[in-house]
Amino acid sequence: MSINVYVPRDSAALAVGADAVALKIAQQAQARGVDLTIVRNGSRGMFWLEPLVEVSTPNGRVAYGPITEVDVEGLFDAGFEQGGTHSLGLGLTEEIPYLKRQERLTFARMGVTDPLSLTDYQTHEGFAGLRQALAMTPADIVQAIVDSGLRGRGGAAFPAGIKWKTVLDAPASQKYIVCNADEGDSGTFSDRMAMEGDPFMLIEGMIIAGLATGATRGYVYVRSEYPHAIAVLSQAIELAERSGFLGADILDSGRAFSLSVRKAAGAYVCGEETALLESLEGKRGIVRAKPPLPALKGLFGQPTVVNNLITLASVPLILARGAAYYKDFGVGRSRGTLPFQLAGNIRYGGLVEKAFGLTLRELLHDFGGGSASGRPIKAVQVGGPLGTYIPESQWDLPLDYEAYLAIGGTVGHGGLVVHDDTADMARLARYAMVFCAAESCGKCTPCRIGSTRGIEVIDKITGNKDRAQQVVLLKDLCDTMIYGSLCAMGSMTPNPVVSALKHFPEDFGLEPADHASS
Repeated sequence: MSINVYVPRDSAALAVGADAVALKIAQQAQARGVDLTIVRNGSRGMFWLEPLVEVSTPNGRVAYGPITEVDVEGLFDAGFEQGGTHSLGLGLTEEIPYLKRQERLTFARMGVTDPLSLTDYQTHEGFAGLRQALAMTPADIVQAIVDSGLRGRGGAAFPAGIKWKTVLDAPASQKYIVCNADEGDSGTFSDRMAMEGDPFMLIEGMIIAGLATGATRGYVYVRSEYPHAIAVLSQAIELAERSGFLGADILDSGRAFSLSVRKAAGAYVCGEETALLESLEGKRGIVRAKPPLPALKGLFGQPTVVNNLITLASVPLILARGAAYYKDFGVGRSRGTLPFQLAGNIRYGGLVEKAFGLTLRELLHDFGGGSASGRPIKAVQVGGPLGTYIPESQWDLPLDYEAYLAIGGTVGHGGLVVHDDTADMARLARYAMVFCAAESCGKCTPCRIGSTRGIEVIDKITGNKDRAQQVVLLKDLCDTMIYGSLCAMGSMTPNPVVSALKHFPEDFGLEPADHASS
């Protein structure tokens, strides 16, 4: 009987030689007469262990890692295909503490299945949500999403069910579902992992969204820097079409939904939903003024659901197990789970799916193991390049949307970038303005000009040129950007600047009293 050996096909694993490891295992197995099947699965999200090689045994999967080409012969010598002991052995995969302490709902199949196997997907509850949705009315599907408490995982945290209901109630002959997979935030990779490691989950979520709203056409807008994700997702869509899950007659139900992938051109501002829609229509990615809302007048002027990938990927489980099951995770108005992504100066970088309500300190130390440098952690930027810098005094706040909003922060897409005590927060604050100046679509003055002026003012502060006056000017400029910008690009750029100035004044050459009113 053939033994299954799992070697990830995820970009993070490929970057450190997973293809070469898979080839070496195949060669050694042939040379030694060992009957095994190599399955290219998704990553478990423990990037410091990649390439992570697993082997199926009667007791469960046994993991080894990180494995390089030169380790493969030793693995066979140790009888790894039977779960044998080796210096790089990690024991049963499911017992690895980093994984065991998580609540994997959306990422339950990640690293478990072959991403392009419909059989694997359905064996692990795949399309159960779709089959349930096909037996429901559109209004009942929407109500299930409302009842679950699911909110947009792209950063805005708007209730997904309310957006869907708006599209459902809008009269139109054509409606659209658009997945925002333009994952441009620093330190984020959950969208990429989902597309590469469990693409049918997104496809199923988008089909359900179409059934719920009356939309028959969907688009996945993927950043061009994700070639592996685009390739896997495109293959998965083709397989789903061949098997009747997509097309003119979904599972003989008489309902239709078609799906296409569109490659983004690399502009950060196209992560904003209206700029994304402009880009999808073949135009320059410039932010639209609202109203009208995309839910009423979106893609090609038609009612459109625009949701982040993780939002849509959360939908199948809600339909399969019920809204109450999903809502049981989380706290307050932040229900369910979020795949937090640990990056930057962190010892154990990777993906951690947990229910809302854990703390930053738990993520940094219980999962992340502290800084990679071994030095004290100084600040963590939560929510992407426009997120606030969180000092240690705020690490015990529960990670939920309202708690972070109360301190001027954002949970965003769940990305965390860690900095140790050698970081210069004034330089990092300046970079936020540089980033905005480079990525602004240019439509509104506060964003386009404000960011450029911001760079100049920060330079004057750090250069001690009329420092006190320039601090006042910087705060006024940030207020103008927050309240005068058309979209989050301009209105959120001040977040890292203001938080750095408030919590780390010494890096700007200021005394604590100089920033007390920040």
